[in-house]
Amino acid sequence: MAEVEETGKLMFADLSDVSISGDIPVQGEINVPVGTPSQDKEYSTLDEPVKDTILRDLKAVGKKFVHVMYPKKSSALLRDWDLWGPLLLCVTLALMLQGGSVDRKDDGGPQFAEVFVIIWFGSVIITLNSKLLGGTISFFQSLCVLGYCIMPLTVAMVVCRLVLLGGSWGFSFIVRLIVVTASFSWSTFASTAFLADSQPPNRKALVVYPVFLFYFVIGWMILTFSPSA
Repeated sequence: MAEVEETGKLMFADLSDVSISGDIPVQGEINVPVGTPSQDKEYSTLDEPVKDTILRDLKAVGKKFVHVMYPKKSSALLRDWDLWGPLLLCVTLALMLQGGSVDRKDDGGPQFAEVFVIIWFGSVIITLNSKLLGGTISFFQSLCVLGYCIMPLTVAMVVCRLVLLGGSWGFSFIVRLIVVTASFSWSTFASTAFLADSQPPNRKALVVYPVFLFYFVIGWMILTFSPSA
């Protein structure tokens, strides 16, 4: 046993003089990434309160409304697309285009359904047309742009309802015609400003023409609207 212990001491005697940092080169680095609390909150919303999530989404929708009112060549509306704003505008416009009569049970329902279907079906058709012509944006990005650009026409509908409350028919029609024409032009201009760069240069007219018809139909519905007695 004494011989074995002595042999073991001789085998490991030289290792006591070895320095890892000096004699044996250590290659590579071992780093443990530790994220700061602010970074974790920025990229993870699983533990975020519902109130903060709703406020953040409302701010995002409000920013897109600002982009529509002041259209410019920006990818913000296309990059951070959503359908909450278009859904809100579509429901609001459909509700305001309902008849004012409460005596007829079949007055409000079909009108709401017709407006809802016209807006969404028209948006889908324009989006498919854009994709078939070689558009580079996605299906939902196009729906987002077309839906948000209904905002000027929705504002025009609010103004027309207020004008119809008072004033003669001739005066109210002239005011409504001016408001609807301006809103229709603004909606068409805003949508083409966002969609133009995503289309081939030689096919932009084929994309803009259905957009023109889409907003023209909505504008005509607003202009010819008259509440039931």
